[in-house]
Amino acid sequence: MLIGYHASHEQFPPEDLLHLAREAEHAGFDAVMSSDHFKPWSDLQGQSGFAWSWLGAAMQATSVPFGTLAVPGGWRYHPAIVAQAGATLSRLFPGRLGWLGLGSGEALNETVVGRGWPPKAERNRRLEAGAQIVRALWNGETVSRDRPIPVQDARLYTQPARPHPLLLGAALSAETAEWLGGWADGLITVNMPSEQLREIVAAFHRGGGAGKRLVLQMHLSWAPTEAEARELALRNWRFNVVEPAIAENCPSPQGFEEATRDLGADDLEGHVIMSSDPDRFVAAIADVADLGFEELYLHNVGGNQGAFLTAFGEQVLPRLPANVRAN
Repeated sequence: MLIGYHASHEQFPPEDLLHLAREAEHAGFDAVMSSDHFKPWSDLQGQSGFAWSWLGAAMQATSVPFGTLAVPGGWRYHPAIVAQAGATLSRLFPGRLGWLGLGSGEALNETVVGRGWPPKAERNRRLEAGAQIVRALWNGETVSRDRPIPVQDARLYTQPARPHPLLLGAALSAETAEWLGGWADGLITVNMPSEQLREIVAAFHRGGGAGKRLVLQMHLSWAPTEAEARELALRNWRFNVVEPAIAENCPSPQGFEEATRDLGADDLEGHVIMSSDPDRFVAAIADVADLGFEELYLHNVGGNQGAFLTAFGEQVLPRLPANVRAN
């Protein structure tokens, strides 16, 4: 299994993330995953650099593969622009833009263009259509269509290097995972209790995803002491412990802050692995490998990124069983 580092644009300025991507490679991480936000979930997180600009700089500064998230539903990014951006990075760094994780989006980021926010069913329809447009453009086709996302005579004159990046579908539920199985090149999801993850993988396979790539983002909070790990998680990541219906439709950081104001560290259990014990993380990674995930991106939610990279490079990555990490 490939073990990567998650670069969280909503938490750190781009120049710091550039340094951290280099440090992650030096520490022994195999790849980097980039988030993509216009606003952070909280003003306390306080950042939101432009992922596509950063990706060019970060890929030039490192030698590992990258993946990133995108919403090709025609709000912030038209799918033709997603296709063009991905193709250009693919040409500049052949084989290193491994995948785009496509989702139906969140109001927090997408409503800034002033085009409203439709219900989930419509967003899913636009997500699948957006993926079809990206794939068609990467295959050299000229694309015109009226609905659900208008496109007129779109053609990429600069094609991506082959093989094309994979178009992964993002899912937080078994229902969405089953739907994605029929058209996405793979699945990307986040850590949750093993039984729920098992259900999501099974649903993806049932929908047509058997044999396709499985990717997981693992939220964790590491610190030298258990108490500090829990405090860092509560301070920095409680804003993400909300129901999907709220997360998808809340338009402001202040709304996330209000929705999570009364949470404690115990409420983060199952969403964030909070520990100071390297063995806890070694076991969690091995469990994910047993579920069939081929790529895992570790997201340390605290501000202690340098210490985290050093600790995991020395105490976690080298201790993973040989059957978990092949490289």
